[in-house]
Amino acid sequence: MDGIGVSVSIEVYRDAWGVPHLRAADQDELAFAQGRVTARDRAWQLEVERHRAQGTTAAFLGAAELGWDTFARRSRLADTARRCFERLEREDPRTAAWVRAYVDGVNDGLTEGAGRAPEFAATGLAPGRWEPWTPLAVWLTTHILFAGFPTKLWREEVARRLGEEWTELFATDGPGTSGSNGWLVAGGRTASGAALVAGDPHRFIEAPGVYQQIRLACPAYDVVGIAVPGVPGLAHFGHTGPVAWAITNAMSDYQDLYRERLRRLPDGGVEAYGPEGWRPATTHTETIEVAGGEPVVVEVIETGRGPLIIGVDDEPGDAASEGAASEGAASPGAASEGAAEDGTSREGGPPNQASRDRAPAWEGVALRYLPRVTGRLGFEVLPALLRARTVTDVDTALDGWVEPVNVVLAADTEGGLLHRVAGRVPVRHRTNSLRIVPAWDPAHAWEDTPAPLPRAEVDGHAVMANARGLAAPLGIEFAPPHRADRIDALLGASADWTPESVTAVHRDTDNRSAARLLAAVARVGATGPRPPGGGPDLAGLSPAASAVRDRLLAWDRRMDAESTDAGLYAAVRGAVVRRFAAHEAFAALREPAPYPEVFRPWLALGPRVAYALETLLVAGPVPAADVDRIVAEALDEVGAGEPPAAWGVTHRLAPWQALPDPDDAQWPGLGGDHDCVLSTSSVPGWTDRSARASAARYVWDLADRERSGWIVPFGASGVPGDPHHRDQLPLWLRGELAPVTTDWQNLTKEQG
Repeated sequence: MDGIGVSVSIEVYRDAWGVPHLRAADQDELAFAQGRVTARDRAWQLEVERHRAQGTTAAFLGAAELGWDTFARRSRLADTARRCFERLEREDPRTAAWVRAYVDGVNDGLTEGAGRAPEFAATGLAPGRWEPWTPLAVWLTTHILFAGFPTKLWREEVARRLGEEWTELFATDGPGTSGSNGWLVAGGRTASGAALVAGDPHRFIEAPGVYQQIRLACPAYDVVGIAVPGVPGLAHFGHTGPVAWAITNAMSDYQDLYRERLRRLPDGGVEAYGPEGWRPATTHTETIEVAGGEPVVVEVIETGRGPLIIGVDDEPGDAASEGAASEGAASPGAASEGAAEDGTSREGGPPNQASRDRAPAWEGVALRYLPRVTGRLGFEVLPALLRARTVTDVDTALDGWVEPVNVVLAADTEGGLLHRVAGRVPVRHRTNSLRIVPAWDPAHAWEDTPAPLPRAEVDGHAVMANARGLAAPLGIEFAPPHRADRIDALLGASADWTPESVTAVHRDTDNRSAARLLAAVARVGATGPRPPGGGPDLAGLSPAASAVRDRLLAWDRRMDAESTDAGLYAAVRGAVVRRFAAHEAFAALREPAPYPEVFRPWLALGPRVAYALETLLVAGPVPAADVDRIVAEALDEVGAGEPPAAWGVTHRLAPWQALPDPDDAQWPGLGGDHDCVLSTSSVPGWTDRSARASAARYVWDLADRERSGWIVPFGASGVPGDPHHRDQLPLWLRGELAPVTTDWQNLTKEQG
């Protein structure tokens, strides 16, 4: 603390929900305060995130974390964060000092915070020391999978197993991605005459929560917002008083996978074949410690495209590779099917080399991502956002943003409005966005200049909900339009919006994605002969199936937690999904894809079918007659069973916790569904439990900041037993917001 010249004028206040309001003499001191209070409130969470960024979680959580730790090491997350911080120090030492101050605060508060957190004793973990680059590593770790590059692995498997024509069949916002709702209502459409900005980020729900409500005040600024624990400032959601901003995931594609050809040299080094021929790759080994098990040594290889994340262990001669080859596995990491004995390719690969180059070649997959390439994350934007007073300030600051790529909405008290994409997207061949591409083909290199970033005027209101729209030129897969269309329709119904009425939009449970399945239900039972070989009569369903059909066709499409009709719909949908996934048309996709387990959420057939059901009902390899049969059988199955319970009985919260809580029954039932504004995702056909939902909600009022509101799923504290550990959960379940308090006289000052 003394080393960076931070004084001791820090004041910590708390509101009725335990949210920290921090006041300090200058920006560095305030950053220190933010780091320290976060460490005191969220010590266990911070340490888990630090270890995740370093690839050291297996050391205290056990072998189940080896998959992530291996990916973190091989993708060079910590090393990339170091590089980015070194560049930040060279080019923007002022921001680098601000980040250092935050880290000093974390280190100052960790011991006290760890003493309050029972998880440390339970795992035998002692709090470690944060480095200046650790916040960048936490940010990178949190967002490395945001662009969904594993979807390219899935498309590769679909093309190989099912056929090229079906490559984009499953294109949808699936369970492995993160999305959000966001909207802005201009002053001409509000009761106060000032703009409102609102929304909610959808992420996998973690306990403690992935967002932290906080206030940061010093002579230069006074900002309330929602922070990422472990990262200084307020990158995504903030209200400075004169201006407020919010983001959603733009669903842009800015990471690439390259199929690499590799060979081992006699001295143990590795070469990779790129556009200029064989070139040295960097390689070293790292040891992953495993609680309760033997250490695991992993090799880390990096080519001119990026670090190898698949196929490192599939070098010819490796026992696992030989076993896979003997079983006919077609792994992209195994020795190439098109490789000749001398390691050359019969399918356009590298040409023959001299005798010294006859070492057997193998294939792997390298990940190319922007911070690794450029040494930039965009952290210089963070203090600039805190100082913003107008949308022009926000706009200018965001010109330096890198990753993730976001759609931004902002408004100020002068009537300024902003709707733009922020981030950096490389320009390259379109195939890069679809599939794994050959590293040796120069057509797949990145251009030096990034893609232009779209922006739009705001006419009355604007909506961002991950659908194909403003960011369409920058991506391939987007969310279905249901959330965006529904919010747009709701906002268009009034010109007198208030913070309270805007909050109600968060609670909307209309399920527009049900329309196609309900249309199929209506069709079944109306026409059609009995299928060959027996089964339900499509024109004459059983009485029980007919009753299910009638109830569904009369249903209001609302996924309310207490609705038994919503529960009935979910049961029929699940039965339809299971039958689709079991259809012979998808038989080739049932075998597990030959990729690391960490990518499984993107590669499992069941979830892919579940989230693409709307498309599969009207297009795809399943014949229309079979679609009707599947729907009829699902109605019959549900009709013959026990009546489904209300939706919230089975659709219960299932948060991720580093140390699972044995009391699973504590988690409540939820309303909403994946494509509702109240977005609570499950995996239809396999589980109704919801692991992904609103990780925060907010309404920023530009007329009066104290009429703003915010909420997180649990509470301000990550400490079990603390009064503010889960005190916000009841409000979150009801779709309500806690008030934003800005009058210091209405806050409680902490002593000491």
